[in-house]
Amino acid sequence: MMRQVLGFGVAVLLAGCATVRTLPTDVQAFSTLAAPPAQPTYRFERLPSQQAQVQRQAQVEGMAEAALQQVGLRRDDAQAHFTVQLGVRVEREDRVDWNDSWWYGPSLRGWGRGHLRSWPGPWLHSTPWYQREVSLALRDNVTGQVVYETHAQEEGTWSDTPNLLPALFRAALTDFPAATPGTQPRRVEVVLP
Repeated sequence: MMRQVLGFGVAVLLAGCATVRTLPTDVQAFSTLAAPPAQPTYRFERLPSQQAQVQRQAQVEGMAEAALQQVGLRRDDAQAHFTVQLGVRVEREDRVDWNDSWWYGPSLRGWGRGHLRSWPGPWLHSTPWYQREVSLALRDNVTGQVVYETHAQEEGTWSDTPNLLPALFRAALTDFPAATPGTQPRRVEVVLP
């Protein structure tokens, strides 16, 4: 009997280790490129606000650089055919769990003047909720035209933003250089390492 219990415990642990974590994202891309670029070199362009945050911007560029390399683009600051402009937005809000007024019952809501009026009780908890979005624009340095634009966004309770932003850049560049026709975002799931 003890062997069966131990065997079951080991099986549960191994199953937990074998799970794959995926990040569901909404991606929207626009492209005028018909094929992969003949000159796949680029350099990053920094806006004045990004120049004021050098260390943070370098981290973001490193995350995007890995995704750009996966689609065949190569960084060459001296002889870049394209300029890449990046954007990142991360917002956190605390969402109250069980915020339905009926959950607490009428005895705790509006119970007279100066008493427990709208006090939800000690069991009220909040959950951090994150919204993340990355954007990338690829501009042809010869014509000055933006030839590829993409956005990827996701939201959820995972707090490991430094691990999720590289996955968002990978999702944003899915199917590069093509873009799905239309303006509706499409769902892309990225497997996290």
